[in-house]
Amino acid sequence: MTESSITDRGGAVRSGEELDVGAVTNWLLAQGIALEGAPEVTQFSGGASNWTYRLRYANADLILRRPPAGTKAKSAHDMGREFRVQQGLKPVFPQVPEMVAYCQDLSIIGDEFYVMQRLEGIIPRARMPRGVSLTPTQARQLCLNVIDKLVELHRVDVEAAGLQKLGKGNGYCRRQIDGWSERFAKAATWNVWSARPVVNWLKANVPEDGASCVIHGDYRLDNVVLAPDDPTRVIGVLDWEMATLGDPLMDLGNSLAYWIEAGDGYFMQMLRRQPTWLPGMLTRREVVAYYCEKTGLKPASFAFYEVYGLFRLAVILQQIYYRYHHKQTRNPAFKRFWLMSNYLNLRCLRIIREQSR
Repeated sequence: MTESSITDRGGAVRSGEELDVGAVTNWLLAQGIALEGAPEVTQFSGGASNWTYRLRYANADLILRRPPAGTKAKSAHDMGREFRVQQGLKPVFPQVPEMVAYCQDLSIIGDEFYVMQRLEGIIPRARMPRGVSLTPTQARQLCLNVIDKLVELHRVDVEAAGLQKLGKGNGYCRRQIDGWSERFAKAATWNVWSARPVVNWLKANVPEDGASCVIHGDYRLDNVVLAPDDPTRVIGVLDWEMATLGDPLMDLGNSLAYWIEAGDGYFMQMLRRQPTWLPGMLTRREVVAYYCEKTGLKPASFAFYEVYGLFRLAVILQQIYYRYHHKQTRNPAFKRFWLMSNYLNLRCLRIIREQSR
């Protein structure tokens, strides 16, 4: 089974995160999945939440997702939910990977997990893979295609996907602010500042719920898969852990928190996980303008959604750092996440000050 050198393949499994491959294989065989031989196992390093492995059998190329070790947010890392969301979306949003099986038997590997077909393609991380370069025109086209795919997701027929019960009804925006505020408090460590001024501003400025649709919750370039023969074309969207029914502008705010521009300062560049800094890439303001033009949505100001996205990212980083701080994970990539959480808090305050002028 050959593959292109530019597609995402994963690397060595991190120490302490080894997978009982024999147990997984036996379980898959018991589900009627035809497999040949023992798989080659690699682990993807891009994600900082769920652990993701590639199982490359002689006749099958599979991805396994499981929760991380250590303390978890109550509603996070629900593998069954993530599996069912993608099952429902696949017929109406073809860029979702094909689901294979979900396991809730904790005796197999010590936690629930699910398995899906691997999508063969390019994942655009902080830098494009060696051998892939984009002209400014291509970089702009990639941006537009990625935003168009988000617009397409936000237009999905919820009933056709069978996902009417995915959300909790009215009050989505306020629930998000309350929920992320509580998570930040529970993940506090001595070296992270209080976010009370940011939280108070968000709670005082929660907008009325707008349109309700399927939202991804973590839509970024490094969660899309690009065609190997055309690195501007989106063929897949990954990581549906946070998908729900909610306000599409909140989803866009989440995405912009990761959108690092070429002119951003040192600390912002430290957060870079996708190639939005390349010549030709849209700025954050251009992304908002293009999305609103395509959807017809016209918020009076995008400041609330921008601050929300940055604050939520600060909480996510702090939750991950909390696990590292308490030695529940050994991944050295998480060592300085507390600095990033503090920086994002400051950035929120700067936007709030600009908004109040």
